[in-house]
Amino acid sequence: MGTWSSARAAVLAATAIFCLQASAALAWPERPVKMIVGVPPGSAADTTARFVAKHLSQRLGQPFIVENRPGASAIIAAKAVAESLPDGYTMLVATNSPVVTNVAVFRELPYDAVKDFAPVAGIARFPMVLVVPGTSPFKTMLEFVAGLRAADGRMNYAAGTPTYQVVVELFHERNGVRGTPVPYKGTAPAIADVAAGSVDYSIAEVSAVMPLIRAGKLRAVAVAAAQRLKDLPDVPTFIELGNKDFEAYAWTGVFAPARVQPAIVQQVAEAMRAAMTHREGKAFVESIGGIAFDVTPQQLRDFQVSEIEMTRRMVRNANIRVE
Repeated sequence: MGTWSSARAAVLAATAIFCLQASAALAWPERPVKMIVGVPPGSAADTTARFVAKHLSQRLGQPFIVENRPGASAIIAAKAVAESLPDGYTMLVATNSPVVTNVAVFRELPYDAVKDFAPVAGIARFPMVLVVPGTSPFKTMLEFVAGLRAADGRMNYAAGTPTYQVVVELFHERNGVRGTPVPYKGTAPAIADVAAGSVDYSIAEVSAVMPLIRAGKLRAVAVAAAQRLKDLPDVPTFIELGNKDFEAYAWTGVFAPARVQPAIVQQVAEAMRAAMTHREGKAFVESIGGIAFDVTPQQLRDFQVSEIEMTRRMVRNANIRVE
């Protein structure tokens, strides 16, 4: 009888805990939710975060407030979220850098990009574009690759972020060429120097380069997407130019601290999917040169892990310096 009583007590205790957790999840959110972004205001990631925050506020009945904590390749922002209480009131709007690229380019991080975060939902993907100065003599990919091969490492490229450097090195590997990286603290100054002709080329996401392409300051050579872009209909894809399966995107997604209740993750994921698949969400993503990134929490985790593996391989193969 004692054993039966103990077992019954354990079941009742477990049931009580489950009910308390379920009750807390159902009540969430009861106060404003903070969405931390590791980039400055005005960037594509910040713009998407603010769109998502507005719609989550409307759908879930509490303010979702975007807080910018730029710096250190988004390490500051990611660390803040990783160390937050897993109560659903602090989330990370992440780009590739904090949850993928940093794992491969830093020897030590103050967080574990996989174990310390619960994936929630994707937001958008932004195809990357290979660009040269508007005054460059290279007008086609064939001409550009021939120029790189002849220069044999003497041409410089602007590395706005570690993510972009990895993609440039992947392009080099695929085409049997090489160039010399010039590191920058951010995409904007890197692209500005390419436009000024101070650096020979770069790769960056489409929304970062489109204004300068339209102004004639940059020339787009190739697009790292499955299909040509609506805003760049005359620019071929890398795939068309013989780089099989060459696709590269800057992307944004939402992550919560690990151990957050699954019911909260599901609640946010469903609200985000409803917002981003609505015609307003689709129009917004298209207006900033993006593509919908509609994935479940598990699909986002699988994608993250596969991207980490690919990035680590590229960092090794290209001998990119690990800090």
